[in-house]
Amino acid sequence: MAIQILPPQLANQIAAGEVVERPASVVKELVENCLDAGATKIDIEVEKGGSKALIVRDNGKGIAKSELELALARHATSKVASLADLESILSFGFRGEALASISSVSRLTLSSRQQDASEAWQAYAEGRDMAVKVQPTAHPVGTTVEVVDLFFNTPARRRFLRADKTEFTHIEEQLKRIALAKEEIHFSLRHNDKLVRQYRPARNDRQRQQRLASICGSAFADRAFMLRSSNDDLALTGFLALDDDKARVSEVQYFYVNGRVVRDKLVNHAVRQALEEAGVAQAAGFVLYLTVDPHEVDVNVHPAKHEVRFHQARYVHDFILTALQQGLSQRTSLLNDEPALTQQQPQTPSFAPQQPATGTDLHEATYSHRAQVAETNVGYGSSGGGFGASGGGSSSSRESGVGYRPAPLRPMAVKPSLDATNSYGELLQTPNLANQQVNTSSENGWQLLSQLNKTAVLFGKGEHLKLVSMQMLHQAVQKASLLQRLPQGLVGQPLLLPVSLPADVNWLQVLERHQTLLRQLGVDLSKQHQRIVLKTVPAVLRHGDLTKIMAELLQWLDGDTPTNEALANWLAQWSEPSESGAQLWLQLPQQQQDLLLTAAIELPWQSVLEQSE
Repeated sequence: MAIQILPPQLANQIAAGEVVERPASVVKELVENCLDAGATKIDIEVEKGGSKALIVRDNGKGIAKSELELALARHATSKVASLADLESILSFGFRGEALASISSVSRLTLSSRQQDASEAWQAYAEGRDMAVKVQPTAHPVGTTVEVVDLFFNTPARRRFLRADKTEFTHIEEQLKRIALAKEEIHFSLRHNDKLVRQYRPARNDRQRQQRLASICGSAFADRAFMLRSSNDDLALTGFLALDDDKARVSEVQYFYVNGRVVRDKLVNHAVRQALEEAGVAQAAGFVLYLTVDPHEVDVNVHPAKHEVRFHQARYVHDFILTALQQGLSQRTSLLNDEPALTQQQPQTPSFAPQQPATGTDLHEATYSHRAQVAETNVGYGSSGGGFGASGGGSSSSRESGVGYRPAPLRPMAVKPSLDATNSYGELLQTPNLANQQVNTSSENGWQLLSQLNKTAVLFGKGEHLKLVSMQMLHQAVQKASLLQRLPQGLVGQPLLLPVSLPADVNWLQVLERHQTLLRQLGVDLSKQHQRIVLKTVPAVLRHGDLTKIMAELLQWLDGDTPTNEALANWLAQWSEPSESGAQLWLQLPQQQQDLLLTAAIELPWQSVLEQSE
């Protein structure tokens, strides 16, 4: 057969084979469109497992009449306009294939009305010819998509559908995944005119607990403890629960990246490793939400968007692993301290209302009490915290920890004394180094005035101003630290996945000559077959391009034996600032402070003012 361009109808049906696997796939795509449209209420109606009819209704912003027909065209989308947009996706949909693919294998009706429109409009498309008919209709603000007779024109694929009950179970699962990420959205699900699921918006801790239990089961909600960890690049929130003799909760495993549920071996490996290293024999269930810069993750790697690819997968894995390890460690500490806590209840600060609580009020007070006690034990000042993606940790936070919810505690009527409260408040406070003025020695008189964004620090001395880049300041601190540690040797950290390099003849000789030096750097390089394999590196190198770094190191060692100072200077250049300018400045020895200010940029602010007058 000669090469030829496929007709649009056939191309759409081929695309539908990737996007529309079963009725649950249709529900997923349509509900995600509702979320992208800003809906706060989404209703789903299913008939005969979705094979007969699927209706998804929302109260979003709606679609203009002029765009209705275009909405059913392939590769038509309002979410991506350029390649740059594709590299930083935060919306659920972006390819513009879903509606076109669904309409090519069903009878689809799209009805919509915008807030400022005086009337609603409806578009209808059916099967292979894809001819779209637009006509006026009655409809409230929002959009309704009705999909009837799925796969009516592709009998071979219709035969692969399972029993109605099985298909509806898959639809329920899809809705659970989405509802876990969007706690502020109201969802309802009907099957054959019967209300089966209703997830109401969660606006407080009690409602969040109830919603978590309704989606994941009460066994998971009762055993789960909260995780919360963040740094400048990543934030992880969510819940982890361990199996016990009474219930198996490890079947609950959901992982979200920027609010999108994905399947990722990376997080499964991190959970297993954390449990093994903590000596926990049970399996674990989890609901975890990872927030990451959209430029650092590629979501366009799977037809159904079930997978993502991280640009720094090893860094992400280690961050998740550390958060889980801290959570499990602090949970164990809290469990060990729990008997003492219950025995000394009269001395426990009370977070309950002053008036006796009964009924519903008592339950809410008890939950609030539990949540605050847990976070106090691990050093968190904020209360509660949502379990959805929108409730993730703040990117400015420098805290990592876990809030464990122990068994319900009886609300106490005893209030702590004022002195005890003040003393406790002082213990929770830490100095804000970023806003402090940090002086150098009295000999030079320079004073740290301010940190400008994340790029530079401003120093002043009399009428003189100097600017030091954060990168230079950070590298100076790293170099000073490395010079202290290099004589004893750096600690090598194992890599999740070894890095393979070509076994250059010169490099093999370098390995033999400089094994002692490489061990001193915390670098484990060995020959395996026709490759050189890297297994450990010092912490300062973990987030760099290790292939490039090792190649540069081996080339350097091939012609020279560097001093400790040269090695410290080289290692420092691969690290990135993670602390404030004031914190870094306090760590820098006096001599290095003087050298850094000598090389700083002098700001001629007086001459600039004179020229402007």
